[in-house]
Amino acid sequence: MNPLLLILFCLPMLASGQNANIIGDWHNAEKDAVITIFEEKANSNEKATIAGKISWMKDPLDGKGNPKTDNLNPDKKLQKRKRLGMRILYGFIYQGGNVWENGKVYDPKKGKTYGGEITLTSENKLDLKGHLLWFPLIGRSSTWTRKIN
Repeated sequence: MNPLLLILFCLPMLASGQNANIIGDWHNAEKDAVITIFEEKANSNEKATIAGKISWMKDPLDGKGNPKTDNLNPDKKLQKRKRLGMRILYGFIYQGGNVWENGKVYDPKKGKTYGGEITLTSENKLDLKGHLLWFPLIGRSSTWTRKIN
């Protein structure tokens, strides 16, 4: 193959960045929240990781009309933080082939943190697998859909 054609073929993939296809707003499986997935770097020398925060909730208020909080968090200092805006995905590293691994998933509905893997199965669907941190064979999977404006 002509090297010039190869460069022209690969240029759009290089320009978009390895994580560009997963960045954006995603409905969780229950459709009761939207999670904004973004790329982050702690410093310029570090490889980017994927994180996510709750950016919309169907029911953001509790029965008393107050914002829902992280009341099930085992860390008492974090129990009063609001769920809306809370980071629930962090540390996912791109592995290639539409897979991000070695991340963590926090479930505020249970107050638990799990190990995680994300696989982008199509442009608008991803599978999030959460597993026990110390035993990756036990866990569950959730399919999220991209929020289309």
